[in-house]
Amino acid sequence: MVDKIQEEENVVWCPQSAAVGPMIIAEGNALHSLRTRISDPDNVLQSWDPTLVNPCTWFLVTCDSNNHVVRLDLGNSNISGSLGSELGELNHLQYLELYSNNLRGKIPKELGKLKNLISMDLYGNKFEGNIPKSFAKLKSLRFFDVSNNDLCGTIPVDGPFKSFTMESFEHNKLNGPELKGLVPYDFGC
Repeated sequence: MVDKIQEEENVVWCPQSAAVGPMIIAEGNALHSLRTRISDPDNVLQSWDPTLVNPCTWFLVTCDSNNHVVRLDLGNSNISGSLGSELGELNHLQYLELYSNNLRGKIPKELGKLKNLISMDLYGNKFEGNIPKSFAKLKSLRFFDVSNNDLCGTIPVDGPFKSFTMESFEHNKLNGPELKGLVPYDFGC
């Protein structure tokens, strides 16, 4: 048996026995919003069905035992478009793999809210603008690569950025590491 859950204008279906919390619905909505922003000529996201309350059955999405999204594997998927602030709602996300696509625009500062993030691979796209200052709050971040984009400004040195090699920032329009109090963060943009 299936129950219909309506939250604002979003309609989702779920098995009657499933325990569905607002967090899981928000994660599904965030991923669906991402899906509407990007072009997917190879249909790698065809399983991303917004009528399912739980995105854990979608290809390229990995969840933990509590059905929270912990990994998004869209690297080398031939997708294009832009990222939106809604990705900051994936509170349990640990791995964000978006490398080698044709993604454009600014990297959303809201990704700085993902306190569980361990790895962010955005290399090989066409992102522009600064590396968001909010990323300095990502205390769990151990792997970070934004090489081969169109980013500008200075390379941050706060938080986890102290430990990343210069190769993570190559082939951008970035200036050397930020000099605290001497060089504005957005210098060169």
